[in-house]
Amino acid sequence: MPGRNLEAVIAATREVGDMAMARWRGEGRPVDVWHKSHDNPVSDVDLAVDARLKAVLGAMVPEAGWLSEETADNEDRLACRAMWCVDPIDGTRDFIRGRPGWCVSVALVVDGTPELGVLYAPALDELWVAQKGKGATLNGETLRASRRMIFDGSRVPADSLPKIDRDLIMVTKPNSIALRMALVADDRADLVATLRWGFEWDVAAAALIAAEAGAAVTDAFGEPLKFNTPRAQAFGVIACAPGIHRAVVHRLATRASEIAPRTEAR
Repeated sequence: MPGRNLEAVIAATREVGDMAMARWRGEGRPVDVWHKSHDNPVSDVDLAVDARLKAVLGAMVPEAGWLSEETADNEDRLACRAMWCVDPIDGTRDFIRGRPGWCVSVALVVDGTPELGVLYAPALDELWVAQKGKGATLNGETLRASRRMIFDGSRVPADSLPKIDRDLIMVTKPNSIALRMALVADDRADLVATLRWGFEWDVAAAALIAAEAGAAVTDAFGEPLKFNTPRAQAFGVIACAPGIHRAVVHRLATRASEIAPRTEAR
């Protein structure tokens, strides 16, 4: 299923990404922005990209379910072996502020695991692609994730660090969590970690890209990520060099347990 659709998925992702890019550049009418909830912005471009992808991807694999940030969830997807997992604009804050750290994120999940993933960041001229078991590429070049073995001094995309983490080194942080994870896949960062409930659409494509590049990818407790789950969420995500994964989980353990005890996170 995935291989048959890869080029078509890439084309569809490029199409909507270029459409969003035109609006980002100021072509056409101004971007209309509002807030779905406190500090949770959305734009008319998010909705337009979502609608177009749902139509095109849905026609490619009619039997697949659909999970997207901008579409009301439908539990019918849980009965589907395959599911499209989409974030139309990941990094909306960067998009509406004229910053380049946003992308279109598309993944095809089969039996709870991403089988193909595409991230398109047109403002950065970056196309990230992965197929399960076949590696990952950036603009056609094979990716090799960070191989760092020492936790101290690890590169982290961040704007600031708490005192306990100041043995790490900050690098440029795009607003998009998917692009931050992709930086690990491209060995521009050694570690990305979050300690909050995150939705599957935020990380599905990037998780496959990072894993296929050789990174370790788990939830905040070090457990495998699962997709097409009833709540469509996991507590935190870690994408890092395999050699530091145990140290990352250890560093986060107390904080993770305080925010979301393991029983709650399952």
